[in-house]
Amino acid sequence: MNKKDKVGKSIEPCSRSKCPVSCVLDLLGDKWTLLLVRDLLLGKGTYTEFQQSPEGIPTNILAERLKRLQVAEIIEKLPYQERPLRYRYQLTGKGRDLYPVLSAMIDWGNRYVEGTISRAEIEALVAAKKYT
Repeated sequence: MNKKDKVGKSIEPCSRSKCPVSCVLDLLGDKWTLLLVRDLLLGKGTYTEFQQSPEGIPTNILAERLKRLQVAEIIEKLPYQERPLRYRYQLTGKGRDLYPVLSAMIDWGNRYVEGTISRAEIEALVAAKKYT
C-alpha cells in the first residue's frame, strides 16, 4: 500500500515506473529535498537552522519535506530538549549515502552552470561556518 502525504500525493518511490531514475525523482526530485539533505550533510539539524538557509524554504514545505524524508528513512528525528519539546534531525546511513550524489552535482554545476561557487570556496565557507 502506498504511503500518502497530507495532500494525498504518494510518497512511495516508483509510483510512475520502475526506472531507477524515475523512482529516485519520485522521492527526491523537487527543488527543496536535496537542499535539506545538503544542509544535513553540512551539520544543520534543527527546524530553525533549515529556515536560515539562503534559499528560504517556506515553513509548510519544510515540515512536509522533513516528514517525507523520515517516512523514507533518509532522516531520523531525535529529541534534544524536553521543555519545550524540540527535535533535531539527522541523516540515517541511507541519507548519508546521498553524499556522492550531491558531490557529483557540485562538480557538474561548477563545470556547466555559470556563477556557481567552487568546491574549494564551499569547503572554506563550511570550515568558517558561513555556508548555508
